[in-house]
Amino acid sequence: MINPVNPIASRYNLTTLILFWCSLIVVSSLYLTIPLFSLFEDVFQISSSKAAWAGSAFSFAFAGGALLFGGLSDRYGRKKMMISGLCLLTVSTPFIGTVHEFQWLIVLRVIQGLAASMFPPSVLAYAMEMFPTKKRVTILGFISTAFLMASIVGQIYSSTVVLGLSWKYVFYILGIVYFVSLFLIAVCIPKDITQKPEGNFFSPLKRIGGIFKKKSLPFCYIISSILFISLVGFFSTIGSYLSSSLFGLSHQEILWIRAAGIIGMFISPFDGRLVTKFGVKNVLWCGLIMAGIGLALVGTWGNLAFLILTSIIFTAGIAMALPALLSLIGTLAGELRASALSFHMFMLFIGASLGPIISIYLIDTEGHRFTFEVLAGLLLLSTVVPFFIRLERKEPITQINQNNQTNDKYH
Repeated sequence: MINPVNPIASRYNLTTLILFWCSLIVVSSLYLTIPLFSLFEDVFQISSSKAAWAGSAFSFAFAGGALLFGGLSDRYGRKKMMISGLCLLTVSTPFIGTVHEFQWLIVLRVIQGLAASMFPPSVLAYAMEMFPTKKRVTILGFISTAFLMASIVGQIYSSTVVLGLSWKYVFYILGIVYFVSLFLIAVCIPKDITQKPEGNFFSPLKRIGGIFKKKSLPFCYIISSILFISLVGFFSTIGSYLSSSLFGLSHQEILWIRAAGIIGMFISPFDGRLVTKFGVKNVLWCGLIMAGIGLALVGTWGNLAFLILTSIIFTAGIAMALPALLSLIGTLAGELRASALSFHMFMLFIGASLGPIISIYLIDTEGHRFTFEVLAGLLLLSTVVPFFIRLERKEPITQINQNNQTNDKYH
Protein backbone atom coordinates (compact mmCIF):
# COMPACT_ATOMS: atom_id res chain seq x y z
CA MET A 1 0.00 0.00 0.00
CA ILE A 2 1.27 3.46 -0.85
CA ASN A 3 2.09 5.65 2.08
CA PRO A 4 -0.53 8.47 2.10
CA VAL A 5 2.12 11.01 3.06
CA ASN A 6 4.77 9.71 0.71
CA PRO A 7 2.82 8.16 -2.21
CA ILE A 8 5.97 7.65 -4.25
CA ALA A 9 7.62 5.31 -1.72
CA SER A 10 6.46 2.00 -3.24
CA ARG A 11 7.24 2.85 -6.86
CA TYR A 12 10.63 4.54 -6.98
CA ASN A 13 11.91 2.51 -9.91
CA LEU A 14 8.83 3.03 -12.09
CA THR A 15 8.72 6.75 -11.28
CA THR A 16 12.43 7.13 -12.03
CA LEU A 17 12.02 5.38 -15.40
CA ILE A 18 9.02 7.54 -16.41
CA LEU A 19 10.67 10.80 -15.33
CA PHE A 20 13.84 9.83 -17.21
CA TRP A 21 11.87 8.99 -20.37
CA CYS A 22 9.74 12.13 -20.32
CA SER A 23 12.74 14.36 -19.59
CA LEU A 24 14.52 12.77 -22.53
CA ILE A 25 11.77 13.24 -25.10
CA VAL A 26 10.77 16.74 -23.97
CA VAL A 27 14.28 18.21 -24.16
CA SER A 28 14.97 16.27 -27.39
CA SER A 29 12.69 18.76 -29.13
CA LEU A 30 15.44 21.37 -28.95
CA TYR A 31 17.93 19.26 -30.87
CA LEU A 32 15.81 17.48 -33.46
CA THR A 33 16.02 20.40 -35.92
CA ILE A 34 19.86 20.50 -35.94
CA PRO A 35 20.18 17.78 -38.64
CA LEU A 36 17.33 19.46 -40.53
CA PHE A 37 18.99 22.86 -41.02
CA SER A 38 20.33 22.07 -44.50
CA LEU A 39 17.02 20.48 -45.47
CA PHE A 40 15.12 23.61 -44.35
CA GLU A 41 17.47 25.71 -46.51
CA ASP A 42 16.34 23.77 -49.59
CA VAL A 43 12.65 23.38 -48.71
CA PHE A 44 12.05 27.00 -47.68
CA GLN A 45 14.78 28.59 -49.83
CA ILE A 46 16.50 30.33 -46.91
CA SER A 47 20.09 30.96 -45.74
CA SER A 48 21.92 28.75 -43.25
CA SER A 49 21.86 31.47 -40.60
CA LYS A 50 18.08 31.81 -40.94
CA ALA A 51 17.59 28.03 -40.81
CA ALA A 52 19.40 27.98 -37.46
CA TRP A 53 16.47 29.90 -35.96
CA ALA A 54 14.46 26.67 -36.10
CA GLY A 55 16.53 25.69 -33.07
CA SER A 56 17.16 29.10 -31.50
CA ALA A 57 13.46 30.11 -31.53
CA PHE A 58 12.66 27.05 -29.43
CA SER A 59 15.56 27.75 -27.06
CA PHE A 60 14.74 31.41 -26.44
CA ALA A 61 11.08 30.52 -25.77
CA PHE A 62 12.17 27.71 -23.46
CA ALA A 63 14.52 30.01 -21.56
CA GLY A 64 11.85 32.63 -20.96
CA GLY A 65 9.22 30.05 -20.06
CA ALA A 66 11.51 28.38 -17.51
CA LEU A 67 11.58 31.60 -15.46
CA LEU A 68 7.78 31.77 -15.32
CA PHE A 69 6.70 28.15 -15.09
CA GLY A 70 9.35 27.02 -12.61
CA GLY A 71 7.93 29.41 -10.05
CA LEU A 72 4.31 28.70 -10.95
CA SER A 73 4.81 25.02 -10.17
CA ASP A 74 5.24 26.10 -6.52
CA ARG A 75 1.67 27.39 -6.59
CA TYR A 76 -0.12 24.85 -8.80
CA GLY A 77 1.93 21.69 -8.25
CA ARG A 78 4.75 19.93 -10.10
CA LYS A 79 2.65 17.15 -11.63
CA LYS A 80 -0.01 19.57 -12.93
CA MET A 81 2.68 21.66 -14.60
CA MET A 82 4.27 18.60 -16.22
CA ILE A 83 0.87 17.45 -17.53
CA SER A 84 0.09 20.93 -18.86
CA GLY A 85 3.39 21.05 -20.76
CA LEU A 86 2.91 17.62 -22.30
CA CYS A 87 -0.68 18.49 -23.29
CA LEU A 88 0.47 21.57 -25.17
CA LEU A 89 3.34 19.64 -26.78
CA THR A 90 0.93 16.90 -27.90
CA VAL A 91 -1.31 19.46 -29.62
CA SER A 92 1.30 21.86 -31.07
CA THR A 93 4.01 19.47 -32.31
CA PRO A 94 2.09 17.76 -35.18
CA PHE A 95 1.08 21.16 -36.59
CA ILE A 96 4.76 21.92 -37.33
CA GLY A 97 4.65 19.23 -40.02
CA THR A 98 1.80 21.03 -41.82
CA VAL A 99 3.53 24.38 -42.41
CA HIS A 100 4.52 25.63 -45.86
CA GLU A 101 6.20 28.87 -44.81
CA PHE A 102 9.26 29.11 -42.59
CA GLN A 103 7.86 31.92 -40.43
CA TRP A 104 5.01 29.67 -39.32
CA LEU A 105 7.50 26.96 -38.44
CA ILE A 106 9.26 29.50 -36.19
CA VAL A 107 5.97 30.52 -34.55
CA LEU A 108 5.12 26.90 -33.76
CA ARG A 109 8.65 26.23 -32.50
CA VAL A 110 8.20 29.14 -30.07
CA ILE A 111 4.95 27.60 -28.82
CA GLN A 112 6.69 24.24 -28.56
CA GLY A 113 9.52 25.82 -26.56
CA LEU A 114 7.09 27.45 -24.13
CA ALA A 115 5.28 24.13 -23.67
CA ALA A 116 8.52 22.23 -23.10
CA SER A 117 9.71 24.82 -20.55
CA MET A 118 6.94 23.72 -18.16
CA PHE A 119 8.58 20.32 -17.72
CA PRO A 120 12.29 20.47 -16.68
CA PRO A 121 12.02 22.90 -13.71
CA SER A 122 8.96 21.01 -12.48
CA VAL A 123 10.54 17.56 -12.79
CA LEU A 124 13.69 18.71 -10.95
CA ALA A 125 11.66 20.20 -8.10
CA TYR A 126 9.44 17.07 -8.05
CA ALA A 127 12.51 14.84 -7.71
CA MET A 128 13.98 16.93 -4.89
CA GLU A 129 10.73 17.04 -2.93
CA MET A 130 9.26 13.58 -3.48
CA PHE A 131 12.37 11.39 -3.29
CA PRO A 132 14.15 10.73 0.03
CA THR A 133 17.65 12.12 0.44
CA LYS A 134 19.40 8.80 -0.12
CA LYS A 135 17.68 8.42 -3.51
CA ARG A 136 17.69 12.09 -4.51
CA VAL A 137 21.20 12.20 -5.96
CA THR A 138 20.42 9.13 -8.07
CA ILE A 139 17.20 10.52 -9.56
CA LEU A 140 18.87 13.88 -10.25
CA GLY A 141 21.66 11.98 -12.00
CA PHE A 142 19.15 10.15 -14.20
CA ILE A 143 17.30 13.36 -15.06
CA SER A 144 20.58 15.13 -15.86
CA THR A 145 21.56 12.17 -18.04
CA ALA A 146 18.23 12.46 -19.87
CA PHE A 147 18.81 16.17 -20.50
CA LEU A 148 22.24 15.40 -21.93
CA MET A 149 21.26 12.32 -23.93
CA ALA A 150 18.49 14.40 -25.49
CA SER A 151 21.17 16.36 -27.32
CA ILE A 152 22.04 13.22 -29.28
CA VAL A 153 18.78 11.25 -29.19
CA GLY A 154 16.87 14.17 -30.70
CA GLN A 155 19.29 14.34 -33.61
CA ILE A 156 19.34 10.57 -34.12
CA TYR A 157 15.54 10.45 -34.09
CA SER A 158 15.04 13.20 -36.69
CA SER A 159 17.90 11.91 -38.86
CA THR A 160 16.45 8.39 -38.85
CA VAL A 161 12.92 9.53 -39.71
CA VAL A 162 14.17 11.76 -42.54
CA LEU A 163 16.09 8.85 -44.08
CA GLY A 164 12.88 6.86 -44.57
CA LEU A 165 10.14 9.48 -44.56
CA SER A 166 9.54 13.18 -45.07
CA TRP A 167 10.77 15.72 -42.49
CA LYS A 168 7.10 16.35 -41.63
CA TYR A 169 6.87 12.92 -40.02
CA VAL A 170 9.50 13.95 -37.47
CA PHE A 171 6.79 16.07 -35.86
CA TYR A 172 3.80 13.82 -36.59
CA ILE A 173 5.40 10.83 -34.85
CA LEU A 174 6.70 12.94 -31.97
CA GLY A 175 3.17 14.20 -31.31
CA ILE A 176 2.08 10.58 -30.73
CA VAL A 177 5.07 9.99 -28.45
CA TYR A 178 4.10 13.03 -26.38
CA PHE A 179 0.53 11.74 -26.06
CA VAL A 180 1.76 8.39 -24.70
CA SER A 181 4.12 10.19 -22.30
CA LEU A 182 1.25 12.41 -21.13
CA PHE A 183 -0.71 9.27 -20.26
CA LEU A 184 2.25 7.84 -18.31
CA ILE A 185 2.68 11.01 -16.24
CA ALA A 186 -1.06 11.41 -15.60
CA VAL A 187 -1.71 7.79 -14.57
CA CYS A 188 1.56 6.39 -13.19
CA ILE A 189 3.21 9.31 -11.35
CA PRO A 190 1.99 9.99 -7.78
CA LYS A 191 0.61 13.43 -7.09
CA ASP A 192 3.03 15.77 -5.33
CA ILE A 193 2.29 17.64 -2.13
CA THR A 194 1.20 21.02 -3.49
CA GLN A 195 2.61 24.00 -1.63
CA LYS A 196 0.46 27.06 -0.93
CA PRO A 197 3.06 29.82 -1.21
CA GLU A 198 2.37 33.31 -0.03
CA GLY A 199 1.99 36.23 -2.42
CA ASN A 200 0.29 36.66 -5.76
CA PHE A 201 0.62 35.12 -9.23
CA PHE A 202 3.82 37.08 -9.97
CA SER A 203 5.53 36.43 -6.62
CA PRO A 204 7.69 33.57 -8.03
CA LEU A 205 9.18 35.97 -10.59
CA LYS A 206 9.91 38.53 -7.89
CA ARG A 207 11.78 35.92 -5.84
CA ILE A 208 14.25 35.38 -8.69
CA GLY A 209 15.95 38.64 -7.71
CA GLY A 210 16.80 37.06 -4.37
CA ILE A 211 19.15 34.53 -5.93
CA PHE A 212 21.57 37.32 -6.88
CA LYS A 213 21.91 38.18 -3.20
CA LYS A 214 23.25 34.70 -2.50
CA LYS A 215 27.03 34.73 -2.32
CA SER A 216 28.71 32.87 -5.19
CA LEU A 217 25.45 31.70 -6.77
CA PRO A 218 25.52 34.14 -9.75
CA PHE A 219 28.92 32.72 -10.80
CA CYS A 220 27.26 29.35 -11.39
CA TYR A 221 25.08 30.81 -14.13
CA ILE A 222 28.11 31.81 -16.17
CA ILE A 223 28.95 28.11 -16.37
CA SER A 224 25.30 27.22 -17.10
CA SER A 225 25.24 29.26 -20.29
CA ILE A 226 28.74 28.27 -21.46
CA LEU A 227 27.99 24.54 -21.09
CA PHE A 228 25.12 24.69 -23.57
CA ILE A 229 26.75 27.23 -25.89
CA SER A 230 29.51 24.67 -26.36
CA LEU A 231 27.25 21.59 -26.44
CA VAL A 232 24.72 22.88 -28.98
CA GLY A 233 27.45 24.75 -30.87
CA PHE A 234 29.41 21.51 -31.19
CA PHE A 235 26.45 19.57 -32.60
CA SER A 236 25.58 22.45 -34.94
CA THR A 237 29.14 22.29 -36.30
CA ILE A 238 29.93 18.59 -36.42
CA GLY A 239 27.36 17.68 -39.08
CA SER A 240 28.67 20.05 -41.76
CA TYR A 241 32.26 19.27 -40.72
CA LEU A 242 31.77 15.53 -41.32
CA SER A 243 29.97 16.11 -44.62
CA SER A 244 32.72 18.44 -45.88
CA SER A 245 35.37 17.35 -48.39
CA LEU A 246 37.72 16.40 -45.54
CA PHE A 247 35.56 13.42 -44.53
CA GLY A 248 32.74 13.30 -47.08
CA LEU A 249 30.48 11.18 -44.87
CA SER A 250 26.91 10.31 -45.79
CA HIS A 251 23.86 11.22 -43.71
CA GLN A 252 23.73 7.68 -42.29
CA GLU A 253 27.43 7.68 -41.36
CA ILE A 254 27.11 11.05 -39.63
CA LEU A 255 24.19 9.61 -37.68
CA TRP A 256 26.46 6.93 -36.18
CA ILE A 257 29.13 9.47 -35.30
CA ARG A 258 26.55 11.52 -33.40
CA ALA A 259 25.35 8.39 -31.60
CA ALA A 260 28.87 7.63 -30.34
CA GLY A 261 28.70 10.67 -28.06
CA ILE A 262 26.13 8.88 -25.88
CA ILE A 263 28.98 6.72 -24.54
CA GLY A 264 30.50 9.68 -22.72
CA MET A 265 27.18 10.60 -21.12
CA PHE A 266 26.91 7.38 -19.10
CA ILE A 267 29.15 8.98 -16.47
CA SER A 268 26.31 11.29 -15.38
CA PRO A 269 24.37 8.86 -13.11
CA PHE A 270 27.58 8.23 -11.15
CA ASP A 271 28.24 11.92 -10.56
CA GLY A 272 26.73 11.73 -7.08
CA ARG A 273 29.41 9.26 -5.97
CA LEU A 274 32.15 11.42 -7.43
CA VAL A 275 30.78 14.49 -5.64
CA THR A 276 30.61 12.60 -2.34
CA LYS A 277 34.22 11.43 -2.69
CA PHE A 278 35.96 14.45 -4.24
CA GLY A 279 33.67 17.42 -3.57
CA VAL A 280 31.30 19.22 -5.88
CA LYS A 281 33.67 21.98 -6.97
CA ASN A 282 36.44 19.53 -7.88
CA VAL A 283 34.07 17.39 -9.95
CA LEU A 284 32.73 20.49 -11.72
CA TRP A 285 36.23 21.76 -12.42
CA CYS A 286 37.42 18.40 -13.78
CA GLY A 287 34.34 18.11 -15.99
CA LEU A 288 34.95 21.55 -17.51
CA ILE A 289 38.61 20.76 -18.18
CA MET A 290 37.78 17.39 -19.74
CA ALA A 291 35.11 18.92 -21.98
CA GLY A 292 37.36 21.81 -23.01
CA ILE A 293 40.30 19.56 -23.90
CA GLY A 294 38.11 17.07 -25.78
CA LEU A 295 36.50 19.83 -27.85
CA ALA A 296 39.82 21.56 -28.51
CA LEU A 297 41.21 18.31 -29.95
CA VAL A 298 38.21 17.49 -32.17
CA GLY A 299 39.37 19.50 -35.16
CA THR A 300 43.14 19.13 -34.80
CA TRP A 301 43.53 15.91 -36.82
CA GLY A 302 41.50 14.73 -39.79
CA ASN A 303 41.28 11.16 -38.51
CA LEU A 304 37.78 9.81 -37.96
CA ALA A 305 38.65 7.48 -35.06
CA PHE A 306 40.44 10.34 -33.29
CA LEU A 307 37.44 12.62 -33.84
CA ILE A 308 35.08 10.04 -32.31
CA LEU A 309 37.36 9.58 -29.28
CA THR A 310 37.70 13.30 -28.62
CA SER A 311 33.96 13.87 -29.03
CA ILE A 312 33.33 11.16 -26.41
CA ILE A 313 35.79 12.90 -24.07
CA PHE A 314 33.94 16.17 -24.67
CA THR A 315 30.48 14.74 -23.92
CA ALA A 316 31.84 12.89 -20.85
CA GLY A 317 33.16 16.20 -19.51
CA ILE A 318 29.80 17.89 -20.04
CA ALA A 319 28.05 14.92 -18.39
CA MET A 320 30.35 15.22 -15.39
CA ALA A 321 30.02 18.99 -15.05
CA LEU A 322 26.25 19.43 -15.42
CA PRO A 323 24.97 17.33 -12.46
CA ALA A 324 27.75 18.76 -10.26
CA LEU A 325 26.66 22.27 -11.23
CA LEU A 326 23.05 21.35 -10.43
CA SER A 327 24.09 20.08 -6.99
CA LEU A 328 26.18 23.20 -6.38
CA ILE A 329 23.29 25.52 -7.27
CA GLY A 330 20.95 23.60 -4.96
CA THR A 331 23.46 23.92 -2.12
CA LEU A 332 24.12 27.63 -2.55
CA ALA A 333 20.47 28.58 -3.12
CA GLY A 334 19.08 27.13 0.11
CA GLU A 335 15.42 28.09 0.52
CA LEU A 336 15.42 29.71 -2.95
CA ARG A 337 16.26 26.42 -4.64
CA ALA A 338 13.16 26.37 -6.89
CA SER A 339 13.86 29.88 -8.23
CA ALA A 340 17.57 29.15 -8.57
CA LEU A 341 16.90 25.99 -10.61
CA SER A 342 14.47 27.90 -12.84
CA PHE A 343 17.11 30.53 -13.55
CA HIS A 344 19.65 27.76 -14.18
CA MET A 345 17.35 26.33 -16.87
CA PHE A 346 16.91 29.85 -18.25
CA MET A 347 20.68 30.31 -18.60
CA LEU A 348 21.17 26.81 -20.03
CA PHE A 349 18.77 27.52 -22.85
CA ILE A 350 20.03 31.03 -23.46
CA GLY A 351 23.29 29.21 -24.13
CA ALA A 352 21.47 26.67 -26.30
CA SER A 353 19.95 29.56 -28.28
CA LEU A 354 23.30 31.24 -28.86
CA GLY A 355 25.16 28.01 -29.68
CA PRO A 356 23.94 27.50 -33.27
CA ILE A 357 23.98 31.23 -34.04
CA ILE A 358 27.61 31.57 -32.93
CA SER A 359 28.79 28.34 -34.55
CA ILE A 360 27.15 28.96 -37.94
CA TYR A 361 28.53 32.49 -38.05
CA LEU A 362 32.04 31.21 -37.24
CA ILE A 363 31.78 28.38 -39.78
CA ASP A 364 30.80 30.82 -42.52
CA THR A 365 33.58 33.29 -41.66
CA GLU A 366 36.47 31.22 -40.27
CA GLY A 367 35.76 27.52 -40.85
CA HIS A 368 35.00 24.44 -38.77
CA ARG A 369 38.27 24.02 -36.91
CA PHE A 370 38.32 27.63 -35.74
CA THR A 371 34.73 27.17 -34.50
CA PHE A 372 35.72 24.13 -32.41
CA GLU A 373 38.64 26.07 -30.91
CA VAL A 374 36.49 29.08 -29.97
CA LEU A 375 33.91 26.86 -28.27
CA ALA A 376 36.67 24.97 -26.46
CA GLY A 377 38.25 28.26 -25.40
CA LEU A 378 34.99 29.33 -23.76
CA LEU A 379 34.88 26.07 -21.79
CA LEU A 380 38.48 26.36 -20.65
CA LEU A 381 37.98 30.00 -19.63
CA SER A 382 35.02 28.90 -17.51
CA THR A 383 37.34 26.71 -15.41
CA VAL A 384 38.41 29.81 -13.47
CA VAL A 385 34.83 30.45 -12.30
CA PRO A 386 34.76 27.74 -9.56
CA PHE A 387 37.65 29.52 -7.83
CA PHE A 388 35.27 32.43 -7.11
CA ILE A 389 32.63 30.13 -5.58
CA ARG A 390 32.73 29.72 -1.81
CA LEU A 391 30.99 26.91 0.03
CA GLU A 392 30.28 27.13 3.75
CA ARG A 393 30.55 23.37 4.00
CA LYS A 394 32.88 21.05 2.15
CA GLU A 395 30.19 18.50 1.42
CA PRO A 396 27.25 19.71 -0.62
CA ILE A 397 25.27 16.55 -0.06
CA THR A 398 25.27 17.25 3.68
CA GLN A 399 23.98 20.74 3.02
CA ILE A 400 21.22 19.38 0.82
CA ASN A 401 20.27 16.87 3.52
CA GLN A 402 19.90 19.65 6.07
CA ASN A 403 17.94 21.87 3.73
CA ASN A 404 15.50 19.04 3.03
CA GLN A 405 15.18 17.46 6.46
CA THR A 406 11.55 18.61 6.63
CA ASN A 407 10.71 16.55 3.55
CA ASP A 408 12.74 13.56 4.72
CA LYS A 409 10.71 13.00 7.87
CA TYR A 410 7.94 11.73 5.59
CA HIS A 411 10.14 9.11 4.00
